Amino acid sequence: MKKKIKTPFFSVNPKGYLFGKEAVELAVEADRLAKQHDIDLFYTAQAVDFPAINGAVDKIFLTAQHMDPLLPGRGMGYIFPAALQHYNVKATFLNHAEHPVSLRDLVKTMKLADSLDMYTIVCADSIEEAQAIAQLKPDILICEPTELIGTGQTSSAEYMETSKTAVKQISPETLVLQAAGISTGEDVYRTIIAGADGTGGTSGIVCAPDKIAVLREMVAALVEARSKLGV
Repeated sequence: MKKKIKTPFFSVNPKGYLFGKEAVELAVEADRLAKQHDIDLFYTAQAVDFPAINGAVDKIFLTAQHMDPLLPGRGMGYIFPAALQHYNVKATFLNHAEHPVSLRDLVKTMKLADSLDMYTIVCADSIEEAQAIAQLKPDILICEPTELIGTGQTSSAEYMETSKTAVKQISPETLVLQAAGISTGEDVYRTIIAGADGTGGTSGIVCAPDKIAVLREMVAALVEARSKLGV
């Protein structure tokens, strides 16, 4: 059974920027910070790195960047949920702007993830798409305008409030993650104070000269915002 995610939560999504030793090292630091501050932290990785990362962490939620709606057997070149689960993967991103999926496959994959007690983190690039996906009741919905990804420009407070309200009206239990353009601790703090259930980063962390320092700064900001909100 999936446990309730503690909010505010954080997501580290290295995409294809990190793999091998670097991915493991950042995961280990993310795990340490999650323990130190008692936060729920999702960490994505390349599928080939899950065995090594799984052996080095025990607090963070290992998260697939994508998976396909298939059972073990035929399906050359696809990512099988059961194989991910074998390496303690607890969640999966779906429908990211860099890997969109059809509605048919999204529904099938979400059902399979639920059957395996894996959290679904589904992306939407507009309020209209967020409302449509909210009807499928994902665990987490990322309201992230595609044009802001990787720009260092965050969504406006108005967009954050409007998109969260739109999702919660349809699926009150779905958590809303706002992460477009997050690149500093100040961005993290402002996003959580604005009402997001969680936030996270990619290029702001992995493209920084000191990845560990930026990750620590962002997590500290999330903890500060949590304290300010009294949650």
